[in-house]
Amino acid sequence: MQNSFDLTTIIFAFLAAFIVWKLRSILGARTGEEKPPRNPFINDARGAAPRAAGDSEAKIISLPGAAAPNAAPPSTVTPTDTAERWRPYAEPGSKAWVGLDAIAAADPSFAIKPFLDGAKAAYEMIVTSFADGDRQVLQNLLAKDVYDSFAAALSEREKRGEKVETTFVAIDNGGIGDAALRGRIAEIAVRFSAQMITATRDSTGAVIEGSADKVVEINDTWSFARDVGSRDPNWKVVSTGAGH
Repeated sequence: MQNSFDLTTIIFAFLAAFIVWKLRSILGARTGEEKPPRNPFINDARGAAPRAAGDSEAKIISLPGAAAPNAAPPSTVTPTDTAERWRPYAEPGSKAWVGLDAIAAADPSFAIKPFLDGAKAAYEMIVTSFADGDRQVLQNLLAKDVYDSFAAALSEREKRGEKVETTFVAIDNGGIGDAALRGRIAEIAVRFSAQMITATRDSTGAVIEGSADKVVEINDTWSFARDVGSRDPNWKVVSTGAGH
């Protein structure tokens, strides 16, 4: 019995060590100085100085896969790769395709797949945090004007004594809706198609909107932006909207 317990303990210890290693490889190592609750898209290990609350870059999202500042390796993209690199996320010759070319030219570290993976993770976290009323997470993920709109809606909901329950069933990137480089500001609109169960309950617990067991499809287009001239490689959510 003792040997069986020890073997089980060892197996779980190896599994825990692997999970920790995997998370560190995706999200970056912590410095030990972080204050909860943390935004998993912000990597403080780069040693950047804390930003003032009024600084526009204080609300920036670090998308997984973003390169460290000034650490972009020399370009190894071949002409063939360049001609195909935005497929299947944008149509060749489209405004989005041209915009992505301009962004990549200004920021050689930009990579479409890590960007979209991070955008999808941010979308799910924001929707879930809005349902939970988690203002701290929302403030970390949203630009100030967007956050103010979310916070106002939360306040009205709380005054009415309502609560929202949201469960994601599936979520997919529907591609790039638009992309542009305006001066030093790169902006990319991302389409999302999500299947979720969502219901709003009144103060008595009765469902007054949505359904507690029916899966619905939600289509949204959200925009992310960053200053390509900044040392900070992170992006921020600058607009949210329904539909494709």
